[in-house]
Amino acid sequence: MPKIRVLPDILASQVAAGEVVERPASVVKELVENSIDAGAREIRVDMDQGGAALIRVSDDGCGMSREDALLSLERHATSKLRVAGDLAAIRTLGFRGEAVPSIASVSRFRMVTRESDAVAGTEILVDGGKIRDVRDAGCAPGTVIEAKSLFFNMPARRKFLRAETTEAAHVEHQLRLHALAAPWVRFRLRRDDREVFDLPPAAKAVDRVRQLLGPEMARELIALPLTHGNGISVEGFVLPSSHARKGRRHQFVFLNGRPVEDAVISRALAEGFRGALADGLHPAAWLWLDLEPALVDVNVHPAKREVRFHRPLDVREAILESVTGGLRPPAPVLPVKAASPAIEVVRSELPEILVPPVATTFRTPQPMLEGWVPTPAAAQDPTETAPEQGGGVTPDFRIMGMLQQRFVVLESADGLVLFDPKAAKERIFYENLLRQRDGSLQTQGLLVPVLLELDPRDLDLLLRERIALGSAGIEVDSFGGNTVQIRTLPACLGVEDPRAFLGELLDELLHDPVSGARFAFERLSKVLAKRAANLVIPRLAEARSLLADLFTCELPYCTADGRPTLTEFGMRELERRFGITKS
Repeated sequence: MPKIRVLPDILASQVAAGEVVERPASVVKELVENSIDAGAREIRVDMDQGGAALIRVSDDGCGMSREDALLSLERHATSKLRVAGDLAAIRTLGFRGEAVPSIASVSRFRMVTRESDAVAGTEILVDGGKIRDVRDAGCAPGTVIEAKSLFFNMPARRKFLRAETTEAAHVEHQLRLHALAAPWVRFRLRRDDREVFDLPPAAKAVDRVRQLLGPEMARELIALPLTHGNGISVEGFVLPSSHARKGRRHQFVFLNGRPVEDAVISRALAEGFRGALADGLHPAAWLWLDLEPALVDVNVHPAKREVRFHRPLDVREAILESVTGGLRPPAPVLPVKAASPAIEVVRSELPEILVPPVATTFRTPQPMLEGWVPTPAAAQDPTETAPEQGGGVTPDFRIMGMLQQRFVVLESADGLVLFDPKAAKERIFYENLLRQRDGSLQTQGLLVPVLLELDPRDLDLLLRERIALGSAGIEVDSFGGNTVQIRTLPACLGVEDPRAFLGELLDELLHDPVSGARFAFERLSKVLAKRAANLVIPRLAEARSLLADLFTCELPYCTADGRPTLTEFGMRELERRFGITKS
């Protein structure tokens, strides 16, 4: 008996479905790509129960004859490839011919389709890969495909589906990607008979970006110049560096109309912002790349999310040139004396005109510290020993001055001490939050609630963690669409700019890789304390009271993540460094 056997067709389709259909969003991706390839000008997606119960994709594309509709259910049947050479010149989104039979093999499947010049359409019913019925149908030109009870015949795969809200968020994200890739198409999404969005066709890509971004942030968009080179063209938009985030979920890249993810592109974007981004942050960007098909392989990933460039350095250079060109300030106009026959430039104005700061398109960092304005007590004796206050014992420090407007210089009984006011505030904030974790946490209502637009996947996670955030003093509610409303913050933090604070806080909570519970109270307290302390402006006049507050803490010498609040250099160490020996 032979050991190797050919798989039955249905089983082969189910195996293929494992690569093509990971979740409901995968079904939407494949079907919407087919609709765009079919020339659709309007695409509507309906889903129930996050797509597990129903996914329906309707389009007004070219439709299919009965013969083509039946062929589309055969594995590797496609209208997009004819000969082997076509694989090196792919311009369509789909091309393998696996999607439709794979989807039909793991769902209760229905297809209704009609060509524009046909009298009647065709309806095909498939149950778990087996064709149940083929009949004439009255329908509009185009195609409607329904996939019900996804993975009904693969219970092991079905149990790996996430919560309805999570799966729905992934579907919405996928459709938004395609709306950006094909701005000329109208996209509609309905979830459980409720309209999520209806995006009309846009004349230009920037109009689609504005539709999805909202008017406030759209005003900050920076257009990147169309850049050509070595068979590659790049254009798009970025936001200023103040909108950079830890994750790459706010980077949208389209290659020949296909949404893709690629490390070469992400690194080139970051390089274009060099000097304006902190380590670990990534700029918000929308890029459209057009390459000669022979320069890229789109067939290296089962879901076609990743590609392989044959000349990655050329891609990097084109993106880098486009980004730096968009961020470069406009050329200055030199003043000219109209009455003089010769062109004269006022020499004293040259430095201001010819050397504009490169980072004018970014948020320029403000000085971290302000000059010391002494209090009357400090003015009388700036070296006075800090008194013991609070429940702890403050060591016998003398305040000597300030180093680089960042650290306070102290003298101790044994030598020199550097005091970090930011780290001290972080420890104080952290212990204040922990002391109030029993429900006594005091909150501060925001005068104007902060509205934040989120990625649909981030929105789902945040709303599921509302109770945990509320226990840490952050009251979060849905505000419609992908917007959340934040109404309170912990009172002990004293945040003056809640919008910027909350944007960075949520970015860290959602995108930093962590072990354990992401929204556990202790972690929330650590992140809140660190973010609030980063906003502190150290002042010498406040050092005495800050030291007193610090030494009421249980662990005054370090922050919650172990960084020191004070560092001492003993006399013995100082003498050794200076080569001083005692006789």
